[in-house]
Amino acid sequence: SSGINAEYGEGVMMTLVGGVSALFMMFGGALPYIPQYLQIQKERNSEGFSTKVCLVLLTANILRIAFWFGKFYETPLLIQSFVMIATMIGMLDICVRLRPESSPSKHFTDFDLSSFWDWSSFSDYIQALIVMVLGVAGLTYTLLDYSIFVEALGTLSLCTEATLALPQLIKNYNTRSTEGMSVSMVMLWFFGDSVKTLYFLLRETPVQFLMCGALQIIVDILILFQVIGYGSGHRGD
Repeated sequence: SSGINAEYGEGVMMTLVGGVSALFMMFGGALPYIPQYLQIQKERNSEGFSTKVCLVLLTANILRIAFWFGKFYETPLLIQSFVMIATMIGMLDICVRLRPESSPSKHFTDFDLSSFWDWSSFSDYIQALIVMVLGVAGLTYTLLDYSIFVEALGTLSLCTEATLALPQLIKNYNTRSTEGMSVSMVMLWFFGDSVKTLYFLLRETPVQFLMCGALQIIVDILILFQVIGYGSGHRGD
């Protein structure tokens, strides 16, 4: 009887751990953006956050969803992609609403590469997102039977996500300031990337995963050095 109870207790514990892990996998990626969202809302200014971060994550997750149609993977990872897309749309919305007015106004339909992803209204980003989704969907539908294309989708998604923090690093460098950027967001990036890379290491995943994880950690650390080096100086100082 005691043996049965022990096995039952162990089974319940494993189910609980599995459930918590799945929930964290689905929603954990969105957590770093909560402090940044709240900071933008509090300061009524979104200049400190690079919207190119949203571009990187939207691209990576759209590609990952397309990859699922060619090679099924765990459902929590698929749900994570939809959660991240919704999160980035929310970030774009608040960034556009609380960004200083640019003159002249820039729009997606201008088809001006110099102002790409630096548009004046939220609807411009939605239009670009629709074009991106339709383009990837059309390409995937056409080439889904080719395994090399499917594998390329997965690799491209992974490599794109690995550059997640680079736009923020570049923005901080160009302005010589980290003002308006949430340090908590970067700390959560660093924590998440470290745990993920350790997981890759322990599971002996392909070396590409480890390289991408290592790149993310390096960029996170460089941004934290920027926080120390630039201090709370104002933009352009």
